[in-house]
Amino acid sequence: MERGTSELGQSSKQAIRARKIPHPESTNFYADPDFPAPPPKRIKRFDSTNSSKDSDTEHEGNSHYCDSDQAQRAYKHEIPDSEEEEEEEEEDDDDALNISTGSQTELENVLPPVKTDREAIEEYEAYSAAETEALYQSDQLKRRGWQRGRSSIYVDAFNLALDTVLEEESHLFNEAELAVFAYWRSLSYESQYLYVRLFLRKTSAWHRINRLGYYSDVADLNSANAALQLERELPCPVTTKLETPGEAEAPVGTELGQTFQFAQCSEQEIKSLEEASSLLLLDELKSFAKDARVQGKTKKDLLGALRATSGKQTGLGFRNMKRSDTEESMNLQDPKISPLETRMGGEDQSNRDAHFTRKILDHTGSCVRLSLAPLKLFERVHLVFYRSTEWTEKSLTTIILAKISRRNFPMYVVSRSGNIFPSRALLLEFEASLRVQFKVDSILEFNGTPGRLEFQQVKDIMEEVYPRWKALLIEEQRKEERIYESGEGAYLRRFSPAWVYTRIIHKGLHSLGRFKEHKREHGILIELLNQKFFHHARRGAWYQRKALLEEHYMHALTANEGRTEEAQKKRWKKIALRTCETGLEDRDCHVIYHHDLQKRIRKLEKKLKIPVREQHDFGALSLVEPVERTVDGARIEKPANTSRPGSRRGSELGAGSRRGNRTVWVDSREGGGECSVEAMCLSWYRNNGWKGYHCEGGILRTLFAYLFYEILFTYVPNVFQTEYQTCPLDLFTDSFYPSRASEINHRLMEISNGAASRIISEIHAQHNENRTCCIGLDWDFELADLLEIVECFNGESLATICKVMAQEYQQRGGGIPDLFLWHPERRQVMFSEVKSENDRLSDTQRLWIHVLTGAGIRVELCHAVAKEVLTLQT
Repeated sequence: MERGTSELGQSSKQAIRARKIPHPESTNFYADPDFPAPPPKRIKRFDSTNSSKDSDTEHEGNSHYCDSDQAQRAYKHEIPDSEEEEEEEEEDDDDALNISTGSQTELENVLPPVKTDREAIEEYEAYSAAETEALYQSDQLKRRGWQRGRSSIYVDAFNLALDTVLEEESHLFNEAELAVFAYWRSLSYESQYLYVRLFLRKTSAWHRINRLGYYSDVADLNSANAALQLERELPCPVTTKLETPGEAEAPVGTELGQTFQFAQCSEQEIKSLEEASSLLLLDELKSFAKDARVQGKTKKDLLGALRATSGKQTGLGFRNMKRSDTEESMNLQDPKISPLETRMGGEDQSNRDAHFTRKILDHTGSCVRLSLAPLKLFERVHLVFYRSTEWTEKSLTTIILAKISRRNFPMYVVSRSGNIFPSRALLLEFEASLRVQFKVDSILEFNGTPGRLEFQQVKDIMEEVYPRWKALLIEEQRKEERIYESGEGAYLRRFSPAWVYTRIIHKGLHSLGRFKEHKREHGILIELLNQKFFHHARRGAWYQRKALLEEHYMHALTANEGRTEEAQKKRWKKIALRTCETGLEDRDCHVIYHHDLQKRIRKLEKKLKIPVREQHDFGALSLVEPVERTVDGARIEKPANTSRPGSRRGSELGAGSRRGNRTVWVDSREGGGECSVEAMCLSWYRNNGWKGYHCEGGILRTLFAYLFYEILFTYVPNVFQTEYQTCPLDLFTDSFYPSRASEINHRLMEISNGAASRIISEIHAQHNENRTCCIGLDWDFELADLLEIVECFNGESLATICKVMAQEYQQRGGGIPDLFLWHPERRQVMFSEVKSENDRLSDTQRLWIHVLTGAGIRVELCHAVAKEVLTLQT
């Protein structure tokens, strides 16, 4: 065991079948046979497991094809109030330090929370200056001491990723790519620093050299830039035929040729007015437009106006000139424009743009942009290193900052496997599959309401991917039987193209449903459920959709074999019933889907007129509606926030608008001071004999960490890749549970039998003194309180909650009710979701309420009502 303790820190299109099939009235099929325009709102992103109605319309089940992860990544940044603000933010020299992203890499998630701001980076520099020994095992870095302007956390982290990948997985790169890496190592520190900082910014954009401002680290920007723009020779790359269904060929410019540059020069590359105008801020473009006497509010408007009038303005020297075309008059014009070019300007569109293009380039000065081929190569390196495509600047520095953070880490075996991607071909196919997946997401999610054409595009992509997916399933089965050790394959499969293809096929099912190709859809659902390698978290949705199709459609789509119509319908209802039962029996079907499957079982049993004594009894698992409670209090009304007068946000939120704002209340039961609405309600509960915390899931995460500490850090290949992790990499995936199914089920049984107190006491005795870093574990909770809480829990209820967290730790991190309460005398626990005026339950909150009530735990909706409003004067 290694102890990680830190010292410091096709296919062609298929014709839609003409056979007319009668649809049940409940499907609402005949209401609008074409593609109706849905209500003007965004597609629902979350699985409808918390629906209060048991709807059997065709869109039920189809909603399961919408991913919750799309909602998480939809809008990561606040939209600036104006284009000027947006451009100013882009040009900020410190923008890399101020990026706020809504997603993290898996490697980031497992590291302890560390500061990544400028202060933390300065602390690292001080640490580097004091330490003369090597930070990493790389020979290159061993020989390098730290001095200002000659070492940077950004360059060090970039090289750490490159060196680690080449040391362990160099087989993923060909001779030409390895030559690029050799050229990289030969670059000076200043050139490397400039490249890395541009790599972390808008890498597809041009950057003005005179605005980069890295003078403290790069003394001569022009020399560093010239080194990056130097053309270098490469060995002739060997091209191999790759399996890339859904993508005919790699994007233009992403493959290396016989020569390459790390960066490109604006004078050589920018040929059009559109591209040149992208270099300008809005105010600068307005200034150019003013000279040409054109107007517009946006860049697009201004550019269109410039192009439309450039051949008509007398001052531009293109046409309708009032001065004679003499050599003398020509000499008065820009010497860079030839007389022939001027006379023919009105006839050639490109010449009409040449004047402003040249003028813009003169204004901006030299600009630099990273070349696409080496850029994509380095992105591939980071994909391999971080096991993710969503790495950020924070990803690049977090590992190093974690190393100097003076924390104690758990004991586990570090295992970074070199067979995540067995071959270069599979890595490139994985990259291509991600691009195809992005194309599908763009069609369905990000370009408005999809219509017939868009659904056909998705269907065509799915059909093209399908044969390759089937072949990879066979290969995966072979690996499971002959290569993978116990549990090893679960995490590795996330980096198989088949993982991405499974999701594409899942999304393509929605298109089949919209085209009424239910028989084909049903067949693919059967294939998805027959494989148990990819996307366990979607199995519940597949069972639900399969049962719906069997109940309503399949009787009309299959041969009746001599049965009457009623007998055929009854037969398929029985099949639907068995599908639901199989879903409940499937250990890979997540708990959150059980309630909907149980509801359908009840409904089918009634339709089939099964005797009551033979029906399923879900009485003990029935959902109990949360109890409504009202707590009176005094609210403090404060003046509206006018810190930004004139802003749209300030004008829209008047003094009387409180929706979405935190309210302030008087804590009359405990001192009379100001408090939050949650604290006010917590005081009410305490006065009525309850103990509790306002922790919004903190207690559950702490209990889970205590109870599953040993399982979290048990050996599973590839999930511990650094010495500074607080949890395994796969905790945030649906492979965590199946990789440890035996250990988790055994622990759940122990919890059900009342062993929670013993487990918590043992873990506390072993690790509390060092306050070992473990995800979710808050050592500030008193041990006595935790032991009292688990004694108040019903063992089976606590086990159910832990199972939900083990299956979907990341997805269920939010939405837990605000207050956790327990009553020692009644030996009862309760959750309370506090809502003040105008507040509503979110989808994630409703889902957790379903989980908790389904586990037999009391949940209350506590409505805070202001009986008195106190207004503070400014």
